[in-house]
Amino acid sequence: MAVQAVERATSFGPAVALSCRECGERFELGPVFACTSCFGPLEVAYELPAGDPEGLRRRIESGPANIWRYAPLLPVPADVAAKPNLNPGFTKLVRADNLARELGVTGGLFVKDDSGNPTHSFKDRVVAVAVEAARAFGFTTLSCSSTGNLAGAVGAAAARAGLRSCVFIPHDLEAGKVVMAAVYGGDLVGIEGTYDDVNRFCSELIGDPAGEGWGFVNVNLRPYYGEGSKTLAYEICEQLGWRLPDQIVIPVASGSQLTKIDKGLKELVALGLVEDRPYRIFGAQATGCAPVARAYKDGHDVVRPVRPDTIAKSLAIGNPADGPYVLDIARRTGGAVEDVTDEEVVDAIRLLARTEGIFAETAGGVTVGVARKLLRDGVLDPSLTTVVLNTGDGLKTLDAVAAGPRATIRPSVEAFRGAGLGG
Repeated sequence: MAVQAVERATSFGPAVALSCRECGERFELGPVFACTSCFGPLEVAYELPAGDPEGLRRRIESGPANIWRYAPLLPVPADVAAKPNLNPGFTKLVRADNLARELGVTGGLFVKDDSGNPTHSFKDRVVAVAVEAARAFGFTTLSCSSTGNLAGAVGAAAARAGLRSCVFIPHDLEAGKVVMAAVYGGDLVGIEGTYDDVNRFCSELIGDPAGEGWGFVNVNLRPYYGEGSKTLAYEICEQLGWRLPDQIVIPVASGSQLTKIDKGLKELVALGLVEDRPYRIFGAQATGCAPVARAYKDGHDVVRPVRPDTIAKSLAIGNPADGPYVLDIARRTGGAVEDVTDEEVVDAIRLLARTEGIFAETAGGVTVGVARKLLRDGVLDPSLTTVVLNTGDGLKTLDAVAAGPRATIRPSVEAFRGAGLGG
């Protein structure tokens, strides 16, 4: 048992326990996600390197150009970069001057474009960390409930790691996401119902013999999986010259990404890697699935579930597990949670493409649309440094945007001029 304990500790780097976010009770590192005392969510607790911020900064900067440069701050082994994985992260932070002029932002506007990850969404980050936990716990099958992007990320990561995968999705997802989830050779299973129905089914499967030896990245591996989102915070600050953004707009599905970005920002402050100063966090949802935005506007602490009806299917979680924590963070930091209609989402996708050459999926349209709305309403300060997240590639949600040739002509200059396309 002592040898196993040492191996387990080595597998999780600086992580020392799981801690309940509600009551604070601690548990040994394991494939569990809920407190046995109060049923609150568990998250990873650390003994992070302290006392030498300059040394830590140099160590990070000399690391690989992916999320493993931050291995000293993650629940992964020190040699994680040498293992077979997809090596996601360190995606571009695009200075969006053209978009800033359109929106009237003077303090600096940036788009954190996570469409550059291996399966073209931020989900590669969270899955990469979850895979390391799955290895440590001896799981042989990687699984998840997914609104699309996660299914593809799990399929690809499992293939690379030499694990079996079996992922579950709502039956009516966008065709591009279905193909991307299926192409890696694992089992893809469509479930009749919404994402919330899929998630409930996966929770039941964990307790059934049919799920023996399975690591569900966003259920029994959720504490580790969620830590991958912290790397977005780390990268943004490093790419800004080791400073906090003043304002950041983040899409909200389950809410985990937003809560972990906040956790990452606070860790950087505690480690002395960035100067401690105020920052504001804003959550973004689509009107057709906006339970957190509705609770925020109504001044409620409880998030009431809704039935999703939006083109932003990657955000279509009607009962978001981390919704109450999103509310806490938005209020604590002086931010807000806002929503935009599907029409505004499409218009924002076109706006980002036209101004910055970034084709965002619908979730990116939500964040850009919410940023524009908040600026118009005087909630976002245009004089401050603002970061907007684009979490996926527009090629995954082609049905959302109708686009095509301006004209179809004969191959002649005369025809070109006749179509009014010259000069």
